[in-house]
Amino acid sequence: MDQEVKTISSDAEKRPEQVAKYTAKDSVFTSLFREPKYLLQLYQALHPEDHEATEDSIKNVTITNVLLDQYYNDVGFQIGEKIVILVEQQSSWSINIVVRCLLYLAQTYQEYFESTKQNVYGSKKLELPKPEMYVIFTGSRKTKPEYLYLSKEFFDGDDSVLDVKVKMIYDGKEGDIINQYVTFTKIYNEQVKLHGRTREAVLETIRICKDQNVLSEYLSGREKEVVDIMMTLFNEEYILKTYVESREKEASEKTKIGTAQKLYKKGNSIEDIADTLDVSVKEVEQWIGLVGV
Repeated sequence: MDQEVKTISSDAEKRPEQVAKYTAKDSVFTSLFREPKYLLQLYQALHPEDHEATEDSIKNVTITNVLLDQYYNDVGFQIGEKIVILVEQQSSWSINIVVRCLLYLAQTYQEYFESTKQNVYGSKKLELPKPEMYVIFTGSRKTKPEYLYLSKEFFDGDDSVLDVKVKMIYDGKEGDIINQYVTFTKIYNEQVKLHGRTREAVLETIRICKDQNVLSEYLSGREKEVVDIMMTLFNEEYILKTYVESREKEASEKTKIGTAQKLYKKGNSIEDIADTLDVSVKEVEQWIGLVGV
């Protein structure tokens, strides 16, 4: 009985479990602002002075359907023909975000030129929508600069070379969509500390947010969808462990096959080879080609 219980327990430990993604907060961010209603709220949080913008006036230009060797960003949108706004969400501090914003902007402009049929090699002056770049930082940090500059961080302040200006946002204004998203990330972090990267942590986050009116409309309308995008079917550590073990097993088998074939050529019997390599006679026969695999 004890052996049976031990076996069941061992099997349960090996079984892959559904866990929250490491990118769970990113997934909610892109899902939230994929919808025109919340994209408009994001723009209004960045430009509260503009009372004329509507959902129809906003065009989503997020780079999503790209090849693996190209860049993609979190959220990008255009207001009329005047302005392009790129918004990134970061929970870990990296000054390289300034470079990434530059690359996102370059690719966004390239797609804009193609969609408006403008020729960058022609003599006619190009029409460029004004760019604005933002990073919503949800991690912990003692110093919180208002802006990051490419020239300052990479060229010793020499803006005659090339410059990019990125506005950093840490909390948003009380009650706006940015503030609600930042609050959501903090609640999620607290629940992960309590429950680990589990389904319970995700469900508790959603429950608390709905109770506190944090992204409540978004979460109430699509709770199952949000849970699905925050969870992953397999534990990444389990997948990695299984992959490594399978590769090790494959390499070990190849070594044994090579050894078996050498020993057989030297005149060793199949039985002795099987005994030496601690495998069955049938396996040895398959390896040296005496029977079909």
